[in-house]
Amino acid sequence: METGVEDQGQAVQANVSDPLVSRIAAQAGPLVAALGMELVETQFRLEGQRWVLRFFIDRAGGVTVDDCAAVSRRLDDWLEEEALIRHAYTLEVSSPGLERPLRKPEDFVRFAGRRVRLRLHRDEGQGKTLTGTLLGLENGEIALLMDNKEKLGLRMEQIARARLTLD
Repeated sequence: METGVEDQGQAVQANVSDPLVSRIAAQAGPLVAALGMELVETQFRLEGQRWVLRFFIDRAGGVTVDDCAAVSRRLDDWLEEEALIRHAYTLEVSSPGLERPLRKPEDFVRFAGRRVRLRLHRDEGQGKTLTGTLLGLENGEIALLMDNKEKLGLRMEQIARARLTLD
């Protein structure tokens, strides 16, 4: 099966731009939501000699080991039924961790008041990284209070990556 990724003897990641990963994430999201959780991220990586399919899940208050096990069972059954991946792989389900990614507008509302690290697209500031306190969404822009007390407003499309941060 074509995964859009070539194995060159090194760690390779099939990301969300890969049609297979996009399809898996789009179909797995509602299954995870039906269990009361949110699908935060989906990764499909070749690590050494094995493919690993990882789902990161979350919910208000965090996820437990039992939550991860329930989602793993549901997704494993679904993946088996759908046969989307035709070669051996390992399925992993876990929490996104304390420094979880922020991807959707709702994430920027939910985590207002928390410290974030934003990496801008190259054409929006030479790949510049910004760290500050997330103020939420204001007039469709992500509001960020920098450590120097400067307030910035950024459009979603300006941001390459966003994560919660502990520093």
